[in-house]
Amino acid sequence: MTERQQAPDLAELLDTGARPVRALTLDAGGVEISGLLAVPRDRPPRAVVVAVHGGGMRAGYFDNRSRPGLSLLALGAELGYTVLAVDRPGYGLSAARLPEGQTVEEQAATLHTALAGFAAGHDTGAGFFVVAHSYGGKIALAAAAQDGGDALIGLDISGLGSRFAVEPHQLPGAEGGGEWRRHWGALRLYPPDAFRLSRGLVSPVPAREAAEGRLWPERYPGIAARVRVPVRFTFAEQEQWWRCDEEALAALRRPLASPRVVIDRQQDAGHNISLGWAARTYHLRALAFLEECLLARDAAAPAARPRIGQTRTVSDAMEELDAALR
Repeated sequence: MTERQQAPDLAELLDTGARPVRALTLDAGGVEISGLLAVPRDRPPRAVVVAVHGGGMRAGYFDNRSRPGLSLLALGAELGYTVLAVDRPGYGLSAARLPEGQTVEEQAATLHTALAGFAAGHDTGAGFFVVAHSYGGKIALAAAAQDGGDALIGLDISGLGSRFAVEPHQLPGAEGGGEWRRHWGALRLYPPDAFRLSRGLVSPVPAREAAEGRLWPERYPGIAARVRVPVRFTFAEQEQWWRCDEEALAALRRPLASPRVVIDRQQDAGHNISLGWAARTYHLRALAFLEECLLARDAAAPAARPRIGQTRTVSDAMEELDAALR
């Protein structure tokens, strides 16, 4: 991995000062992946939160600066996590190498390679946990479905379902954002500066990504059947791209092989949750889900690791507990 000057448009958005966020570049097998990084001060990270943006955005989607406290990167670092927000393949620095973008599976493989490079040079704590938005959720699910996906702690996905709430011709494409108001919902859900600051984050949707987008309802069951890590889905109160009625949610849950699936709703939010007033609330809930995933690991660890040469029984555990409480 190399770290160097970021693309000018993103660098202009970065007002680092005392903030913990800085630009970086990852080497994904010869493909340069740009992104943003925030690390805890004065302590090793408990885990790495990998933030994966949606279609037509950039990594800065997760670094909301319209009001203090709304950035996932700053919040995660404050709570003891490293947060790595990446520009997906076809966005940021990789756009020059991949002008047409990549398919969902190709993007997932590129992400795996980039994270392996990151892990070689950084403390990753308990491992990688993915927070993804919209199209980025497809990449997160595909990454968990691929070989090595079981190494992920879990996934927290917002703004993604498996059944469209619109007709195919209304979907965003390479030529534009579709019915763009559907990305936002009511404008009152966003701080006044949100739209001005987000202009620099908007990027063209790569052609291969745009062409594949409408195929997701058919592709989802096969990918979901290979996902074996905990998954949480969040639908904004004013989600307008995806159906989130009971029938649609049952279809979303049914094919997943995950040990735990949680489906939540975020009140007072539109599709672009992390750019709105609800950003902090959603980010805290996403990090709480990470905590729950870590807790489940810790709770299962003693039973999974009996001492060498000893069969650990319930009686053994009760005797140890009794001794500890004396």
